[in-house]
Amino acid sequence: MPKHGYKSLPPDNVFYRRDFLKVSGAVGAGFFLSKKFLEANSTPGQNAPAQKTPPSRPKTNIDDALKVPKTKYSLPGLFPGKVVEVQDAQAMPEGKPNYDIIKEMFGKGMTRLTGKNLKGSFGLFFTKDDIVGIKVNPVGPGFISTRLEVVDAVIGWLTDNGLKRQNIIIWDRFDYMLKDAGFTAERYPGIGIEGLQTMDEAAQAGKTEDNSKWLKPDGTHVSVPNFDQDVYYWADVEGPKDLAYLNQHVFNGKYSYFGKLLTKRLTKIINLPVFKNTGNAISMATKNIGYGAVCNTNRLHGPLFLDVCVEVPAFPVIRDKMVLNITDGLRAQYDGGPDANAKFAYLYNTLFFATDPFALDMVCHNLLVEKRKSMNVPVNENPRFTEYLRYAERLGLAVVSADKLNHIKA
Repeated sequence: MPKHGYKSLPPDNVFYRRDFLKVSGAVGAGFFLSKKFLEANSTPGQNAPAQKTPPSRPKTNIDDALKVPKTKYSLPGLFPGKVVEVQDAQAMPEGKPNYDIIKEMFGKGMTRLTGKNLKGSFGLFFTKDDIVGIKVNPVGPGFISTRLEVVDAVIGWLTDNGLKRQNIIIWDRFDYMLKDAGFTAERYPGIGIEGLQTMDEAAQAGKTEDNSKWLKPDGTHVSVPNFDQDVYYWADVEGPKDLAYLNQHVFNGKYSYFGKLLTKRLTKIINLPVFKNTGNAISMATKNIGYGAVCNTNRLHGPLFLDVCVEVPAFPVIRDKMVLNITDGLRAQYDGGPDANAKFAYLYNTLFFATDPFALDMVCHNLLVEKRKSMNVPVNENPRFTEYLRYAERLGLAVVSADKLNHIKA
């Protein structure tokens, strides 16, 4: 058991990283499309079972994160509650990104968010010595994943203002997903491309019984050295012990460790999620980072689900480093998410900018609900689907109250 970092067990408090993968039945039994998940996300008329008294919320170590003093960059960031929306109908002509338009949208959004030009806005967040991690969402590669052209615009802004390419790292949790989505060294020369962990897809899908690509002779995962066992999110929920789970999650037990990339190397983080749903909730800014920065997450889907999107970002390793969030809504998806589903995708031609990821998610959640209704998709408007955002506000990490949100259409 770890003996350092965030390990104390606080009293109870009040209430899914994109783990949908090509999984075998061994993992599927506890996966996000489990009975509990579907019941929690059911809409009226979908034969939802009668509600029983919910089980007590598992204890977590959130109190330890909250004890650490904040910095000037800490969430909700330099512009609490402010969300800038930029739309241009020419951003995705015939579904193909127009980089020149996207670059203009980026400049417009940053200027409106910060009140400064691109050089001035860079200076608000970064120095030339920072190591900047760009957290992308590679799910639904090439279709609903973070657009390469949005990443290009961000990198252009950073390098134009003096940040060296070798000081920039595009990252996600799974290395193979980055490659599938086009985030390669060939596409981004001089830029770091890093996944926090390796997963053997063939073994996961049951196509081979050879686990040697991911399982060491001592029974541990090859990616164990990539995670910092002194910095972790603890929740009183056990992880399954089967090999399929270990392949995907690196560790069993009750600890979700942060990647060493975040704890040891990155000094700033830019979060680039995609505009899409997960049931009646959304899979955007806070989920992209909450389930992307730590391992051993599937165990958390049922008992803590969206609260993970608050409590993981509350730790200083994210809270004090994630200075900017840009939601890629160039192509959006209103149902069937978080995986890609062309039936429910549409050209939205929109980018959203914020330092406050919770305010960003509240604005985007409301917009997604409007879209679902316009497409005659049943919507469950139970407050639990946004309660986690209000929870973040109570913890001092966000500004999401309707009377305080500042949603600007630039």
